[in-house]
Amino acid sequence: MTKYMDYMISSHPIRVFNPRMDSSKQKIKSLAVINAGHLPGRTMQRASAEFHDWAFVMITGGSGYYQVNGGEIQRVEAGSWFCLFPGASFNYGPYKEGYWDEYYFTVDGYRVQEWLAHWLLYPELVKSAAFDDSLIHRMEMMFMLIDSGVPSNMDRAALMLESFLYDLVSQSDRIEMNNQGSLVLKVIDDLSQSLDKQVDPYDMALRHHISVSTLRRIVHDYTGYPLNEFLHRLKVAEAKNILLNTEMTVKEVGEALGYKDSFYFSRVFKRITGISPKTYRDRVGQ
Repeated sequence: MTKYMDYMISSHPIRVFNPRMDSSKQKIKSLAVINAGHLPGRTMQRASAEFHDWAFVMITGGSGYYQVNGGEIQRVEAGSWFCLFPGASFNYGPYKEGYWDEYYFTVDGYRVQEWLAHWLLYPELVKSAAFDDSLIHRMEMMFMLIDSGVPSNMDRAALMLESFLYDLVSQSDRIEMNNQGSLVLKVIDDLSQSLDKQVDPYDMALRHHISVSTLRRIVHDYTGYPLNEFLHRLKVAEAKNILLNTEMTVKEVGEALGYKDSFYFSRVFKRITGISPKTYRDRVGQ
């Protein structure tokens, strides 16, 4: 390990790990850690930076930005991580007058291509993770293995990094699944609260910041019914409740549920329940 001060990079001591050893003694040939480091309080920004190897950067404090090939400028916050890779140009770093705390690992080996093909998708996007004490401890353990200079420990560091990155990706998948589940519940609840009006799919999609096609897919995947059919079934379920517990006429019930044509309401009710609204009230309400 090399520990030094460089005020162009950070106002705090920087740790850099560059293993010095005969790589031919390593048993893992498909993946090797070339170097790693910890840059607490980094202030330096990079512009049009290019890299010969893959690097993985974890941000545990502060904030900044990340841009690939002049594309969208993505926000980086504590709990973000991103990739640096060959064949692209990067602008990234803390905001002006700001900082971030950075851990990084640079690797070589064709094993990375397997990651990209199967689980490390969209490497050009900033990803999110919860860097708790256990994850930081794992990064420090990798530093210790790299710093030992022992070939078998370098192999262990490479395999540990692979496991570490896989866990970060899986964590992001779980977060996305939780977010998706939350969105589904919000959409279904919104539909359930809209029984007294005609639902405009475009307005509803806009409220939830999704496309109409995504709205329709969410409803179908969750309920097994197309959007319009699910709405009809929600309204018929509510109509059954109203018919049994109020004196409202069939026409009034239909209008209360957004059906301007009472005959159309009756046809929908009968198609779903097998009997007309009036017959339902007479039979079940006795």
